[in-house]
Amino acid sequence: MDKQTVVVLFGGRSSEHSISSATAGGVLAAIDRDRYDVIPVGITRDGAFVLEQDDPAKFALDAARMPEVLDNGTRIRWPEAGGDRRLRVVAPDDSLVDLGAVDVVLPILHGTHGEDGTIQGFLDILEIPYAGGGVLDSAMCMDKHFMKVALESDGIAVAPWVTVRQRAWQRDSASLRAAIAELGLPLFVKPARAGSSVGVSKVESLGGLDAALEIAFAEDEKVLVETGIVGREIEVAILESADGVRASLPGEIVLTSRGFYDFEGKYLGGDGVDVVCPAEMSDAQIAAVQQIGVRAFEAVDGKGLARVDVFLTADGEIVVNELNTMPGFTPISMFPKCWIASGLSYSELITELIEGGLRR
Repeated sequence: MDKQTVVVLFGGRSSEHSISSATAGGVLAAIDRDRYDVIPVGITRDGAFVLEQDDPAKFALDAARMPEVLDNGTRIRWPEAGGDRRLRVVAPDDSLVDLGAVDVVLPILHGTHGEDGTIQGFLDILEIPYAGGGVLDSAMCMDKHFMKVALESDGIAVAPWVTVRQRAWQRDSASLRAAIAELGLPLFVKPARAGSSVGVSKVESLGGLDAALEIAFAEDEKVLVETGIVGREIEVAILESADGVRASLPGEIVLTSRGFYDFEGKYLGGDGVDVVCPAEMSDAQIAAVQQIGVRAFEAVDGKGLARVDVFLTADGEIVVNELNTMPGFTPISMFPKCWIASGLSYSELITELIEGGLRR
């Protein structure tokens, strides 16, 4: 079988640039080289598309020195729609190098300008197949307000919330404070359009609300204030394959001394949190979480993959917290862990995603 050429696209302009770069390290190390030729394309923090080194070690996850895409002077020239789909790069000496035809792009970008439907729309315009979420589901799930609206409209339980826009808060905070007070305590304050728990705060008293909003507004002018749900934090991985949409065994975030599953706990091995997969659950609970995960995926017109995060309360209610259309994908992240526990290796998971993109 002839090899197909995959562009691994990573980095980006969001605050999650380094996590995307670390994900690239894992993917470059695990992708099936007997099946695919790989062209690593990085996006700098300023938005330049550059040809990167095909070196997993360069993008290893290291808390002391997080990986990033630096401007090396190259510039990627994407093919035009309806053309030969050949990728080219302008070298630092202004010479043009032909990298060959591209079969599919694997975007492993987190946050804005990557996980929000913009890169998906760009690739649609170029008529280049790509893996993962589409335009609509990516945009909707990137905006937690509209994600909740979509889930609620499909009868799926979500945490009660108030959406706060920065201008509205500056103009008339009194009415918003009253609405927020009705949510009860504790509260979670989070940017509407950021991921990896960036800008998220847990508020134990209303006296901490202003400071939490200030942190969140630094990431986004639109912020959600949610009721803190008491329950087990369960995550299930969803994958769209040739046989349809299926759900993994669920995993669980077990907090010991950490207040919530923050950036450090997710990626830097911080103390106070354990990631357990598979979670210790009854067969009925597993089936219920898997069913809700698939329902949530379909409610947002999901494509490719998603991680669905839920709370499982003491009385058995399942409340969806959020969906991630490009979840953490480092080898130690929950999404790959759940599929590994379900019998799919990290390398096989990457192949499933790429083949899904090719089927489009």
